[in-house]
Amino acid sequence: MVLRQMISDDWPLVSKIYAEGIATGYATFESTVPDFKSWDLAHVNACRIIAESNGTILGWAALSPVSSRCVYGGVAEVSVYIANISRGKGVGKALMLRLIEESEAAGYWTLQSGIFPENEASIKLHKKVGFRYLGKRERVGKTQNGIWKDNLLFEKRSEKVGL
Repeated sequence: MVLRQMISDDWPLVSKIYAEGIATGYATFESTVPDFKSWDLAHVNACRIIAESNGTILGWAALSPVSSRCVYGGVAEVSVYIANISRGKGVGKALMLRLIEESEAAGYWTLQSGIFPENEASIKLHKKVGFRYLGKRERVGKTQNGIWKDNLLFEKRSEKVGL
């Protein structure tokens, strides 16, 4: 497995993996995959990572700003998606460790994730790479089907940046 920077040409395969995550019903509140331009505008230019093997994209990770306010400039939200065929094989851990490393190099002092309680694999992954559970936001949003969902908030503070 090779980890590398995501480029715009990766979008067709990245969006397919994103669609697989949406289809689970517990990866995101999103109901459709955006076009690349919309996705690109919503994510930080740095810290976009692809895991691939033999030309096949296994998963991806990226950061989104949590706020446009300058005081939150070093805080970002994590997105990590693993292809159905690659789950449970260490791809997520490799992506997250690289994402943490690159985020610190880019000046981020806090990474956060909102995770549905049903997404046990994501919860386990976040704990494994050093995120801590902060609490539960109850019925914080509705799915496209009108179902209220809780969201578990996890955070990782850098041990190198923002001390």
